Amino acid sequence: MGKPANTGIRRINLATGFSAQGIASAWRHEAAFRQEMTAAIVMIPIAFWLGRDAMDVLLLTMPLILVIIVELLNSAVEATVDRIGEEHHELAGRAKDMGSAAVGFSLIVVLAVWGTVIYQRFMT
Repeated sequence: MGKPANTGIRRINLATGFSAQGIASAWRHEAAFRQEMTAAIVMIPIAFWLGRDAMDVLLLTMPLILVIIVELLNSAVEATVDRIGEEHHELAGRAKDMGSAAVGFSLIVVLAVWGTVIYQRFMT
């Protein structure tokens, strides 16, 4: 037998609640998530000041949100791996390393976008 049918507004309400629980859990248990959220909270208002138009603001804010998304997925992978077992396993280490690499690449995107916009705004 499958899951009970949660459709429409009920499904949206449940999904919103589960998302809020996930964010709260990441905030409680993941220092990197707290740091990246804090950085985003500081940098998003700066994006409105730095951007010349709506596209610039969007260009500056989307990579910050990407970092949050990737960090949440990385944290989910780490929690799942840790749930399976704390002992070292090559595949578990590989999964964690790949998640970390994904976060690293998303941070490179932030640096590239912000660096380009700052350069164009102040150096040209």
